[in-house]
Amino acid sequence: MEKEVKSDLVYNHWDNVVYVKSHGDEIHIICDKEKQLDRVVERMTTPNCTLAGYEEWDEDEDKKWILKFVVCDPEFEMVPEYN
Repeated sequence: MEKEVKSDLVYNHWDNVVYVKSHGDEIHIICDKEKQLDRVVERMTTPNCTLAGYEEWDEDEDKKWILKFVVCDPEFEMVPEYN
């Protein structure tokens, strides 16, 4: 049974592997290790959820990776934005 994700909440508990926060139709996930990125993207990407942004913060052992996903209704067709 899936839980409904509420907007503008931080889903963070002491045993979380990654930090998760929702904000409107966006989900932000902060990873501590680079090896977590592929797994998070694989699990989060669905027909209604797509990776919209990526940032690296800090350096060395304090380095973090911030992933931003956008969630939309099934009727909305997501298409890549090209430069």
